[in-house]
Amino acid sequence: MPEITMKQLLEAGVHFGHQTTRWNPKMKPYIYGARNGIHIIDLQKTLKKCKEAEKFLSELTQAGKKILFVATKKQAQELIAEEATRCGMYYVNQRWLGGTLTNFATIRKSIDRLLELEREEEETQFEQLRKKEGLNKRKQIAKLNKFLRGIKHMKGLPDAIFIIDTHKEKIALAEAVKLGIKVVAIVDTNCDPDGIDYLVPGNDDAIRSIGLFVGRVADICIEGQEICNAIRREKEAEKEKEKAAEAAKAAEVAKVAEAAKAAEAAKKAEAAKKVEASKAAAKAKAESKVEAKAESKVEAKAEPKTEAKAEAKSTPEAAGPDADASESTESAVTAS
Repeated sequence: MPEITMKQLLEAGVHFGHQTTRWNPKMKPYIYGARNGIHIIDLQKTLKKCKEAEKFLSELTQAGKKILFVATKKQAQELIAEEATRCGMYYVNQRWLGGTLTNFATIRKSIDRLLELEREEEETQFEQLRKKEGLNKRKQIAKLNKFLRGIKHMKGLPDAIFIIDTHKEKIALAEAVKLGIKVVAIVDTNCDPDGIDYLVPGNDDAIRSIGLFVGRVADICIEGQEICNAIRREKEAEKEKEKAAEAAKAAEVAKVAEAAKAAEAAKKAEAAKKVEASKAAAKAKAESKVEAKAESKVEAKAEPKTEAKAEAKSTPEAAGPDADASESTESAVTAS
């Protein structure tokens, strides 16, 4: 966004202050001089302070923070509502309700009541009521919207408050200071600058001057939100990238683990195969030994039988002559 220029400030009449009789001495450092009984604001200082305030608001919105616009004077009401709505920020353009910040819990109850009534109206529940009851509820909605329209979506306290005319918005300023909420304000020569974090000396009465500042703040908010969204998208993309990398890494680890598991299974299968082969070999060897032993036993049994048969056959032949001789001897003995 281009920086604000001296020409823009002059064309908008930012340098015109209040009458010299209606000034706050604390604003003296920001007054250049006087002309025709009107104080002239030092635009060099306005330019410097404006850049400081814009830098703060830009950083704030880039961080996703919210700003409350406050301007209840008649010439600023419509403008503040339009610009705050355009940039998606909160606003108060009617009478400031005491405790809007310091007693937000109570204000929030009124907001909840407003939202409930609007929901009932959208659901055509009012049509089921008596005419007078429905009319009363619509009046309640109108009254609540008058003061709460700009903050009915505000869930909590704002991170900063932007004020047009701190002299008129004294209560809003005091509440913000009490709660430590940063204050950015357009401060005229009749205002007290105390308690304002980012003071921008300038005309807070002329519509062109108000329009210049409010429009720039809205533009800064829009730009800051775009940057914030871009950063968020980048972070989300980075997270997605990290998730994808982690998933790929996990898949790789799983793949390696699966391969290791398969290798281990193959190794076990190979070992089991070897064990089976070893068992089979041992079994075959044992069976071979048994067979050999059985054969040797059969052979051993067969050999004695063969020998016995052979002896049996040879014994009668050898005993024949001996028997005859014995018989002859016995006969001779008997004869004698």
